[in-house]
Amino acid sequence: MVVTLKDVAELAGVSRSAVSRTFTEGASVSDKTRRKVKKAADSLGYSPNALASSLTTGRTKLIGLVADNFHNPIFLEVFDLFTKGLQDRGLRPLLVNLSDERDPEHSIRMLQQYSVDGVIVASSTLPPNFAQAFREAKVPVVHSFGRHSDSPNVHVVGIDNAAGGRMAAHELIRRGYKKVAFLGGPVDATSTQDRLHGFAQEILRQPDMELTYTFASAYSFDAGRIEMTKSLMTDPAQAYFCGDDVLSIGALSAVTSAGLRVPQDVGIIGLNDMEMARWENINLTTIHQPVKQIIASSIELIVGMLTDPNRAPEARLCPCHVVERGTLRLAP
Repeated sequence: MVVTLKDVAELAGVSRSAVSRTFTEGASVSDKTRRKVKKAADSLGYSPNALASSLTTGRTKLIGLVADNFHNPIFLEVFDLFTKGLQDRGLRPLLVNLSDERDPEHSIRMLQQYSVDGVIVASSTLPPNFAQAFREAKVPVVHSFGRHSDSPNVHVVGIDNAAGGRMAAHELIRRGYKKVAFLGGPVDATSTQDRLHGFAQEILRQPDMELTYTFASAYSFDAGRIEMTKSLMTDPAQAYFCGDDVLSIGALSAVTSAGLRVPQDVGIIGLNDMEMARWENINLTTIHQPVKQIIASSIELIVGMLTDPNRAPEARLCPCHVVERGTLRLAP
């Protein structure tokens, strides 16, 4: 039998409204009544109905977690950290898969149907106006892994992707590569555009270096393998900056399948430092993106917006660094 609020009230010798107030955050109830209700609830094994509570408080404690790239293994870590972090704050994540979705209106309508208290857009590919559409619909929103801006229209937490591109360029220059290439994700992804911009900016300053670039159809293993296979069949570079670890792993697979060696014949550097990059058979030199810091900061912002929806938007930048492994040759 399901234990009800009425059962708790009868055992505690109080009214049902007293039980309801005990389990309603911020409601007024005496310490004596609270202790009696808690004792009765524990003895009966009662848990308050979250949906019923939301009717009283006007808060569902639901946070929409919106993502658009379920093909990238790093999002297993992202979802794990987000769901745990939100649940630790007494919030409930509602995961929304937006693969191949670019129109925010559909997402806004769906999440409004669930009366979410806020939304976190976890994407490095969606444009800034996607998250901005939620704000215009009066839904508190944070854009995690979003494009940095000095004057954002919504809260943005992530890295400077152009700086990440420059960091990759410096590593290839320092190691003496002369013919380099950028293998990016989708050409319309903001992260791809910014990483290429920073990378090209530094490489083109070197008069003795040659730069080419290509774009994969997605941030995925298969897309990275396909693009690297094409490159190896034409005029391959000495080293590649792959704009994401999962692209790098696909590229690494294509290189070894072609009978070439990494880093002796082809060098590869990625970006993210996801767990697979550390595996012994991959051992990818990459740029570490501080995913844990980005997620913790995003959760802090969305929680703050629940009490202050008019909080001025801010952009938070998290620092990156190179992780040396085995897919680039050593500097001379």
